[in-house]
Amino acid sequence: MSEPIRVLIADDHTVVRSGLSALLSVFDDLELVGEARNGREAIELVERLHPDVVLMDMIMPELDGAQATAVIRKHYPDVQVVVLTSFRDDELVQKALSAGAIGYLLKDATADELADAIRNAVAGRATLAPEATQSLIRQTLQGTRRLGDDLTEREREVLALMVEGLNNNEIAQRLVVSRSTVKFHVSNILSKLGASTRTEAVAIALQNGLVS
Repeated sequence: MSEPIRVLIADDHTVVRSGLSALLSVFDDLELVGEARNGREAIELVERLHPDVVLMDMIMPELDGAQATAVIRKHYPDVQVVVLTSFRDDELVQKALSAGAIGYLLKDATADELADAIRNAVAGRATLAPEATQSLIRQTLQGTRRLGDDLTEREREVLALMVEGLNNNEIAQRLVVSRSTVKFHVSNILSKLGASTRTEAVAIALQNGLVS
């Protein structure tokens, strides 16, 4: 038989570490070699124990999971990191993967899902929770979308009139709509352009060529 996969747990909650320890003991091909209470301890134990995989929590004292992952991947590239966290924030997913984690699972994952993620990590294959995959898709879409792409045709008309210097009453008369409708469109325009005032929205529109 081949040697079992050596696993290190890094989590600041004792109950979580105990639960993961019990979970890993169910699988003959997985071996728990150490437990860390924070990111700093995780780095120290990786240096001393040389595990194959680290199960890394993201939110921990002293040094968080992303920072610890970055250090481990830089100095111990043969050690893979699988993030196991309760948090599904887009920012945390991005931080974890940018730091070099090969997996991102939520703590409600099943025992088999976790075991498979550990095995995949050793084989160099990524494992992402559906929530993490959706986060990456959102970030990709945001990265490819240009400023103003989400403006509707009517909002572009209103923006063009704002650039001309018309106020809400004048825009309403020009477009033959109510002032409340114009106010609604202006509010949407400010939100989509990330502007706090009409003047700022006009400046952004001119700088980015959003109106002819």
